[in-house]
This record gives sequence, structure tokens and C-alpha cells, in this order.
Amino acid sequence: MNLWGVALTVVGLCLFETVSSIDNAIINAEVLSTMRRPARRWFLGWGFIISVFAVRGLLPWAIVWAATPRLGAVGALTATFSGRPEIQQAVEQSAPILLIGGGTFLLLLFLHWLFLEPKNFGLPSERFFHKNGVWFFAVASVVLALIVWFALHIAPLLAFGAILGSTAFFITYGFKQNAEQKEQRLIHGSVSDASKILYLEIIDATFSIDGVLGAFAFTLAVPLILLGNGLGALVVRQLTVRQAKTIKRYRYLKNGAMYSILALGIIMLLDSFGWPVPSWLSPVATFIIVGYFFLLSRHAD
Repeated sequence: MNLWGVALTVVGLCLFETVSSIDNAIINAEVLSTMRRPARRWFLGWGFIISVFAVRGLLPWAIVWAATPRLGAVGALTATFSGRPEIQQAVEQSAPILLIGGGTFLLLLFLHWLFLEPKNFGLPSERFFHKNGVWFFAVASVVLALIVWFALHIAPLLAFGAILGSTAFFITYGFKQNAEQKEQRLIHGSVSDASKILYLEIIDATFSIDGVLGAFAFTLAVPLILLGNGLGALVVRQLTVRQAKTIKRYRYLKNGAMYSILALGIIMLLDSFGWPVPSWLSPVATFIIVGYFFLLSRHAD
């Protein structure tokens, strides 16, 4: 990857991490508004370091290492920059499993948002799907069955990767549902600042999984993921400081994030099945989709 490709990837990762964390920024802002200044300062300082290095740094590294354990810890970190043929071969062999798992996760995440989550309707079709939200589980089951069916014709491990992706989705879905139930109690109840900080760190880790798995549609290089997602996390922290009202003005950015997730999920699935996908497609698709919904938000004010 040349310098232009690296820059495009990092900027694309930063943008995707930012828009996919809009909900996280709103929750952070609302909970932080109920905390004392020292606690807010600690979360925005040390909490940021934890969220970048402990979550957005260690998680992609751990995923690559788990997908290719023979690389070892150091090899998983530097694999995509290594010139050794055996390491390149190991990455090529494990990449489809990682990509199909991430693609399945992102596709289910988009379908859940489209059918079940409350939203500002940016496109006419969204209202139709939301009215028929009861069909989410049927559609998700059929989609998962099709992915596994086609994967089985290539390799059993590829199908297992798709199952792992769906498992990760339902686990994080449960965490997010629990977080939504606790949010109002934290805002309006008499809960200590330490408990609120712990809650915010846990919810930040849960929400960051979307960005981390989506990052593999851009690159398998862990250092680039750390850099791009870290910059995105810094932007999210700045949005948190500016409070939720400022963020909510851009009412369709969440839509842009979810359609980006759909595009990245499809790209990852196609790549896992061996379709030739150019490296520039993921960042360019993200720029176009998010840019459209950003302009839609501006014109809606």
C-alpha cells in the first residue's frame, strides 16, 4: 500500500469510527452532564486513553491473533507489513474467516437498525421497514442461513466464521439493550460518579465493536486500524464535550453510519468469498454515504 492508500485508509477509518459512535457520544454527553467536574475530567482524559489503547488497539490485534494464532503476538501486529512469504500466506488463509465474521456482524447490525431501532427517516423506504419490524428475526435468519450455505460450499471454517459473527452480534445486542435500560437510572438516580465512569467505559467498549469489526473492511493492518480508530475516538470525545444537543442537530448522521455499515458488510462478505474488491472502495463508499446524509442533515435544519 502506497502513501496515498495509507492516508485514504486512515481518513476513512477516522470518519467511519466517528459516525458509527454518534450514539455513544450522545450517551456520554448526557451521563457526563450529571457528574462532578473532576470525574468528567478523568473520563475525558484517562478514559480516552483506555478507550483507544485498551479497546480500539488491543481488540483488533487480538482478533487478528485469534484468527491466525501461528503468527504469534508480534506477528499479528506487523503481519500486513511483513515481507516474509510464510506470514503473507498465513494472513491470506485466515483473512476470509475474519472478513465473513465481520461482514455477517455488520449486516445483522444494519438489519436490526432498519427494522427495529427508532430513527429519523432519511429515505422513504425506512418507514416501510420500520412498520414491519416484526420481520427482523425472519429476515436475519434467512440472511444468515444463505451466508452459511454458500460458505459451506467453500470451507467449513468459513461457515463457522459467519456463525461467530452472528454470535458476536447477539452478545453485543444484549449489552446494548441492558445499557439503554440503565441509562435513565444513571441520569436521574443517585448513582456515584465512579459507577457512572465504569458504565461509560463498558458501554464505550461495547459500541466500539462496530467500529473495530468494520475497520477490517478497510485494512487488516492493526497499526493503521489503531491510528484511524484512535483519531475517530478523539473526534467523538470532542463531540461529547460539545454536548448532545449539538450532535443531535445532524439528525441523519446515524442513518449515514448505518448505510456505511451495510456497504462495508457487503464488501467484507464479497471479499471473503473471493471477489476482487479494490482497497479504495471502503473509504470512498464511506465518504460518499456519510457526505450525502451530512448534507441531508444540513438542509433539514
